[in-house]
Amino acid sequence: MSRLAKRPIAIPAKAEITVSSEGLVVKGPKGTLTKPVSRFVTIEVGAEGVQVTRRGETIESRAAVGTYASHVRNMLKGVTDGFSKKLFIEGVGFKWEVQGKTLKLALGFSHPVNVEIPESLTVVAEKGTLTITGFDKEVVGQFAADIRALKKPEPYKGKGIRYEGEVIRRKQGKKAA
Repeated sequence: MSRLAKRPIAIPAKAEITVSSEGLVVKGPKGTLTKPVSRFVTIEVGAEGVQVTRRGETIESRAAVGTYASHVRNMLKGVTDGFSKKLFIEGVGFKWEVQGKTLKLALGFSHPVNVEIPESLTVVAEKGTLTITGFDKEVVGQFAADIRALKKPEPYKGKGIRYEGEVIRRKQGKKAA
């Protein structure tokens, strides 16, 4: 069994968690998250916190118990504190701006790229940085990955979109004869 799943997960004062037939529902000041519960795990809410246990001794149940414990932790953190990702853009003429619920990007293509921002996210564009915040970790991470995939950083000059703290391994390039 996962070491993380053995200990009960503490419920913050601002959060409320319920387990029903539809799945797991976590409510907090930032929003409400729901997730269906796998048939391989059992989630119980007690006085000391949330306990995730496996049903049976199958390989799937052993794998799912740690995963669902992490999902519960992320859901509790998301509805109380929220998640954020920062992206940086480098390159001559590369820029982005937020207009309403649309992110407009100029990435050196012959046309501008417009991306719809999901309802649950807040996106702030400054000169070289884009900050994506929201209460669902999966939505924040997927939207950041979709934006980065539009223009990945290239290894020669480092132009493109990268995460905060991401290190680009640079290549040497051509040598003069």
